[in-house]
Amino acid sequence: MRLSTKGRYAVMALVDIAKHGRDEPISLAEIAERQVISLSYLEQLFAKLRSASLVKSVRGPGGGYLLMHGADETRIADIILAVDEPIRATRCTPGAPMGCSGNKSRCLTHDLWEELGNQIHLYLNSVSLADVCAGRLLGSSGVLHRAEQDRGDALGVTLPPVVAAQ
Repeated sequence: MRLSTKGRYAVMALVDIAKHGRDEPISLAEIAERQVISLSYLEQLFAKLRSASLVKSVRGPGGGYLLMHGADETRIADIILAVDEPIRATRCTPGAPMGCSGNKSRCLTHDLWEELGNQIHLYLNSVSLADVCAGRLLGSSGVLHRAEQDRGDALGVTLPPVVAAQ
């Protein structure tokens, strides 16, 4: 399964607003510059995010976008779904009577991939923008990064990122 740039960029942009916006609107140009995302691509994404009531726009000088709800109430899954990014790992259409095999039956691994999609959705639904901004994410990559960062802080230096052993 692969998450396209639509979902990744939409999450990056809303994390940027959550981190830098506070109570002031953030322009798409600022987000585009900080996150190195095309302004025209952000405009397309924000039309969908606005339609999903995840952001609101403020017009005029000093205008831009604000989160419609608090960062702690905005779920990553909602952002991805708002930009039409399906969270599934099967080739089959969810709820369709026919499967993905050549004979229209379900493939042998259908249940495995369907459950993986369910777990991804559950995880992304459990994470808020506030969690991302505060670094409150589960998993070994976050633990390794924080441990290395803490070690660097104790030494008074900035250490390069840790690469987990394969």
